[in-house]
Amino acid sequence: MARYTGPKDRLSRRENFDLFGKGAKLTRLAQTPGMHGPKGSMRAPSQYGRQLREKQKMKRFYGLMERQFAKYVEEALKSRGNTGNALFGILESRLDNVVYRLGFAKSRPQARQMVTHRHVLVNGKRVNIPSYRLKIGDTVALNQSAMEIPNVSKLLANKEPDVPGWLKRKAGAGVIARALKREDIKEMINESDIIEFYSR
Repeated sequence: MARYTGPKDRLSRRENFDLFGKGAKLTRLAQTPGMHGPKGSMRAPSQYGRQLREKQKMKRFYGLMERQFAKYVEEALKSRGNTGNALFGILESRLDNVVYRLGFAKSRPQARQMVTHRHVLVNGKRVNIPSYRLKIGDTVALNQSAMEIPNVSKLLANKEPDVPGWLKRKAGAGVIARALKREDIKEMINESDIIEFYSR
């Protein structure tokens, strides 16, 4: 699966949002990318422009390419119930995202690398597909070699990890405890704009 390998700060600056959890390491967040600053007049964005930016932000936040993200949106549109909640449910249930949410990695790119390097077990079996979808009751654990990685062992030493309510974690293992709720998502993402963008 293709993935973005260019400058990450540039993407965060374009969306005015820390997409990769760099925190204080992220510089010039308020300045749009480009050698000479923003181009053109500073008019408020159109409805289409606002929806496009929200779509780009969410897509980049989860580290997806356009084709895969559009496929997830299409699946959410066909589902029953609230489409926005369904979309979040699909994205959050990806294995790379769950590894990140459990606090086993500092960022989604790092979590994705851990999965592809075969450091993650799902229900006791090694899985190396970042897009693998988890269900309620599935367990996610790190293998012994992963827990010996200095950065990972430092994260595991945190006795009070900031884990969302739909997950439960104990040491180097976690479980999908319940279905995701909209209030579990703390990031400022307007899923309604994204659904409207793809519903044109």
